[in-house]
Amino acid sequence: MARIQQIRLARDGEDAALTGLVDAAYGHYVARIGRKPGPMLDDYAARIEAGQAHVAEGPAGDLLGLLVLEDCADEALLLDNVAVTPAAKGSGVGRALMLFAEAEARRRGAPLIRLYTHEKMVENIALYTRIGFVETGRVEEKGLRRVYMEKRLG
Repeated sequence: MARIQQIRLARDGEDAALTGLVDAAYGHYVARIGRKPGPMLDDYAARIEAGQAHVAEGPAGDLLGLLVLEDCADEALLLDNVAVTPAAKGSGVGRALMLFAEAEARRRGAPLIRLYTHEKMVENIALYTRIGFVETGRVEEKGLRRVYMEKRLG
């Protein structure tokens, strides 16, 4: 069972590790959607430089999960990516990252969190619905069929 030591900003030089983490977390979706999902195409060095990438770190310094957060023009917080290593799946790392995102949104004064996922990632849509997100729209962007969701923070 994976245990989180801390959730922290990703550091310079960790971009290759983040790319590997994301590839492992999202790789099984490639066959389902017919191409790499958006997170597998992201530039994690740029995310680190922008201060948008957070990692869940285990006691041995191992990276268990990733969270990419972006400020939006309307003061919402965009949860652009949440990924958990296959070895840590089901251990609470994803939940901890989602709780961290909510706490970070509150800290920044954001009244809501937005996210999007691929329409064929039905288990993600179900999970986000269970934890309070509501669907706000479906669009095709960059060749991907996306489902947009948001959660108002109280």
